[in-house]
Amino acid sequence: MSLVNTKKMLDDAKLNGYAVGAFNIHNLETLKAVVKAAYEMNSPLILQTTPGTIKHAGEDYIAAIAKVASEKYDIPIALHLDHGNSFDIVIRCLRAGYTSVMFDGSMLPYEQNVAATKKVVEIAHAAGVTVEAELGNIVGVEDEMYVNEDTNAFTDPKMVVDFVEKTGVDSLAIAIGTAHGLYKGEVKLDFDRLKEIRSLVDIPLVLHGASGVPDNLVRKAIEMGINKLNIATELKIPFANAIKEVFRNDPSESDPRKYLAPGEKSVEDVVKEKIKLFGCGGKV
Repeated sequence: MSLVNTKKMLDDAKLNGYAVGAFNIHNLETLKAVVKAAYEMNSPLILQTTPGTIKHAGEDYIAAIAKVASEKYDIPIALHLDHGNSFDIVIRCLRAGYTSVMFDGSMLPYEQNVAATKKVVEIAHAAGVTVEAELGNIVGVEDEMYVNEDTNAFTDPKMVVDFVEKTGVDSLAIAIGTAHGLYKGEVKLDFDRLKEIRSLVDIPLVLHGASGVPDNLVRKAIEMGINKLNIATELKIPFANAIKEVFRNDPSESDPRKYLAPGEKSVEDVVKEKIKLFGCGGKV
């Protein structure tokens, strides 16, 4: 199966009350782990890379490996640019073969965000690529971008309809209290805000910063209309910890195959648990 965009999988998730997992990958091992887990769980899958990962690995390498995975495993796989913050990175990903892009203009003044997002939508849709956008700001660190809690702005429901109608985006990331990275305190999500937004627009809604959110809150968010959940930190930490454990046991180990394999397996295990939680297992 070739790589697909996110339209069909997210529309089905919205129609049937579940969420598709969008997992940030960084190298061959994390990509293999995520794809293997999704295949064994018979789940649709969104592979994500940030501009930072693209800077590290290269969009052409990432797209080539993702294409191999999509041809090997008979499940729908989308390759998505996460938090693309420039036209340059969007165009590069389109040329490389990404099937979905996020344009994050959330730090721009509203009208500039609308205009820039609309331009990305026009370019991407011409190539059959879906577009996610963000309205509101999510606290924490994503690549080199830092949003302070004091400047955090939850998504304003009153602006959502106007934004969606003017831009034509396929899905919308909303800010209701999640954060990128590790949480410092109790996670509190604004479900009233989510309920209002869900009642106003008919496109799939996305929740960033889902790592570390308690399972009961994740389930409630899905029940109330979240259709895509982003996971990054909860994959990076076990991957790193598993590798560290190898070196604790044998500081002289030098074979990458031996110290990367446990990291890969740890990511696979986490992804399977997330797929169960999100309800997307068995949806292929």
